[in-house]
Amino acid sequence: MIFIDASALIAMIAGEEDADMLADLLAQERTRLVSPVAMWEATAGLCRSFGLSMDGARQKVKSFMSALEIEVISLGEREYDLAIQAYADFGKGRHPAALNIGDCFAYGAAKSYRAALLFKGDDFSKTDIRRAEMNL
Repeated sequence: MIFIDASALIAMIAGEEDADMLADLLAQERTRLVSPVAMWEATAGLCRSFGLSMDGARQKVKSFMSALEIEVISLGEREYDLAIQAYADFGKGRHPAALNIGDCFAYGAAKSYRAALLFKGDDFSKTDIRRAEMNL
């Protein structure tokens, strides 16, 4: 099982240089999860970084998710509690990982579902989250 952070969604949708590696990690898992928060962040990021309209970015995110059979999960009180703990332990201004609100909810969802986290960058590497890795 894998949970996809907005950073990985953006990289794969935009075809960034590490998109193939991220897609390979995603492809090895049958259960692929994302939250509405990560979808929102990816949509906003595509608008901001690539000059897409909000509707255009939303359609790219939804088409990508549909093509790869990514399930949208609901966030509840457990994910909230884990996100709050993530901020306490690893939040911006509190820890070198400097997790923002979206990062904290990705962390909380991945922990709640006991899923590996697919992400780009080094922020989550400074936490105790289980990261997506190639199965050999």
